[in-house]
Amino acid sequence: MATPVTEQLHKDAIGLDARPLAEVAELLARSQSEAATTPLTSLTPICTGAKAMAQTIRTGGVLHYLAAGSSGLMAASDALELGGTYSIPPSQIRIHMAGGMPTGVEMPGDTEDATSTLARDLVDLSPKDTLITVSASGTTPYTVAAAQIARDKGAPIVGIANNGDTELLRLSDHPILLSTPPELVSGSTRMGAGTAQKIALNMLSTLMAMELGHIQDGMMINLRADNDKLRARAKGIVCQLAGVDPEQAETALMTASGNLKCAALLAAGVPTLGEAQAILHDANDHLRPALERIKQNQETINLGETK
Repeated sequence: MATPVTEQLHKDAIGLDARPLAEVAELLARSQSEAATTPLTSLTPICTGAKAMAQTIRTGGVLHYLAAGSSGLMAASDALELGGTYSIPPSQIRIHMAGGMPTGVEMPGDTEDATSTLARDLVDLSPKDTLITVSASGTTPYTVAAAQIARDKGAPIVGIANNGDTELLRLSDHPILLSTPPELVSGSTRMGAGTAQKIALNMLSTLMAMELGHIQDGMMINLRADNDKLRARAKGIVCQLAGVDPEQAETALMTASGNLKCAALLAAGVPTLGEAQAILHDANDHLRPALERIKQNQETINLGETK
């Protein structure tokens, strides 16, 4: 049986410990850089996976991020950012990590084989949910068992693995293969494999946000402004989108109770919050067409006044 790529010896590993640290540092950087390009070969399943995730959020479903070990940390880091970055409600996000989230400085290694709690943990999984599961090997029992449960329940599966032709990818509706090279320290998949996983997860959640209308012109227009830095950012975004000064932007944000999209519409000339909400609803929560509608209405009014 062939050794999985993630367990193979790197071509530069022999004598690695006898080399100067500067040489090893360069090799480490180069191997990470090479791993970082692998998501480019899986753009299609990343895009379809992101669409499935967006549909889950639209329909009130739950995103279930699930993995073990360092892959679990990658998955958790993405899930934990969704609330602050895009205001995804906590009720629509679940994190499942083999053995539970670490509470100290050690992470147990035997939990990736533990599948006994999965049926209970995923008991409420439904077809409107999406399972995002990550495994460097593609054979981790915890992730494979979860994928099988999701398949039986009809929930879409986004599977990320660093080895091809593996059970996790075969079970997935959106199989994302990240063909990273062998690790410079054999089997230490928190390095190259983890880098590629983090990039793929970043892509999935960012593309999901695009589908939901939460990004415009590279700006987070659905962020949760719960600290001074983010409140300043929200004000700057409203200024940019509506072409108003900071004072007008702040007033609009206050009127909209911090809802950035509605604030941009108010700053652009919509008279009331209720009207802003209705316009946004008609535009499926996408701000760009909502702003374009306001602009067209204003142009029509101006044209009528000049006649």
